[in-house]
Amino acid sequence: MDSPTKEKTRRSFIKTSTAAAAVTATSIPRKSKAFEGGSEEIKVGLVGCGGKGTSDIRQVLGVGGKVKLWAMGDAFEKNAQNKFNQLSNDRNKEKMDCKDRVFSGIDAYRKVIDSGVDIVFLVTSPGFRPVHFDYAVNQGKHVFMQKPCAVDGRGCRMLLETNKKAKAKGLKVGVGFQRRHDARYIDTIKRIQDGAIGDVVSLRSYWDGNTPWTRPRKEGQTEMEYQIQNWYYFNWLCGDHIVEQHIHNLDVCNWVMGSYPEVAQGKGGCEVRNGPDTGETFDHHQVEYVYGPKWDGPSVRMHSSCRHIRGVFNSVSEHAHGSKGYAIISAGKIFDNDGKEIHRAQGRGSSEMAHKTAFIDAIRNNTEFNECDNGAMSSMTAIYGRMATYSGQLLKMDSCLNTKIDVFPYDADLDWDAAPPVLPDKNGNYKRPVPGQTKVI
Repeated sequence: MDSPTKEKTRRSFIKTSTAAAAVTATSIPRKSKAFEGGSEEIKVGLVGCGGKGTSDIRQVLGVGGKVKLWAMGDAFEKNAQNKFNQLSNDRNKEKMDCKDRVFSGIDAYRKVIDSGVDIVFLVTSPGFRPVHFDYAVNQGKHVFMQKPCAVDGRGCRMLLETNKKAKAKGLKVGVGFQRRHDARYIDTIKRIQDGAIGDVVSLRSYWDGNTPWTRPRKEGQTEMEYQIQNWYYFNWLCGDHIVEQHIHNLDVCNWVMGSYPEVAQGKGGCEVRNGPDTGETFDHHQVEYVYGPKWDGPSVRMHSSCRHIRGVFNSVSEHAHGSKGYAIISAGKIFDNDGKEIHRAQGRGSSEMAHKTAFIDAIRNNTEFNECDNGAMSSMTAIYGRMATYSGQLLKMDSCLNTKIDVFPYDADLDWDAAPPVLPDKNGNYKRPVPGQTKVI
């Protein structure tokens, strides 16, 4: 994201006090309506004009029927305008009707939501998701939000509470776990659940890859601007890469089990990514999750690995091992215990496009579609894995969900000139968690 102008740096960025949340909770409920058969136009709004937000909008405009981009917004004016220009030159440019509704600034998300849209896509950095979701639901809007849905326990609790209101209003809520709409995953996991590999005894999940982008500091830039531009490396914005990225693999394992792990312990740290330009997050996490209430009781174990180190073995995949065989879930392959392939799932279209189509179809026909509770709990699965690696402690999901330690500053006034929740030392380095010392509950 680009830096705001000098005068904008003096303006408040966001306030997320509990008092404000209480006010929005009293909003008059609005009932969901159907847009039958695509005969009535659906107006879409975008909050967060980055690459992922642009991709989501391109897909939803390509679903078919009367869908129109009605409004878009970003904290930074240049970013919003650049993405508007890009989308205006796309093949679906005739579905653009937001020239006079390209918003920017501290309240861009409110302006988009209040502009008359039927759907809002929430694609900012994840720390803001619970606040934006709450405002959208209170205004009676269908929501598609990208994963992860929060960065801490309080955020997940907020999502679960807000979703009660969404369900009461009949609102449709999508969450960006596209693997759940991938035909190959659907087929493979159904076969596992139907007993193709016998009883599941263990799971493995990986997102081991390269370090993503960094954006250098600019002259005159405030610390708040710098961190928001480099949101991937700050927990209050991103949640660490185990939350922002590895969550996809963790969600697949939860899907296989039809439940969420209850206990976890892990190890992690920074082996190579430890300079002043890579914030406070770890570059590797290794977590052992337990699907069961006790560490030493009957359970299924899920072994989780995510790593951002160059020049090493990489894998982005999920695996299930059973009493009669095993499955490489991400490849859609199932084997018996002798290593013979007994099934291979066919086809692999655009799971993201299938996801957007299912979401729009549910809105048009007013059928049930709500992925928020799972979005909150799979987000929490990743969050408490991070809590386990940061603290070095054996942790329970329930304790982590109900922690009193917030990562995102929900009760603070955040201004472009204000101090973020974490600050660099005199050498420009950020303090990273220390297992055995860092408290998370």
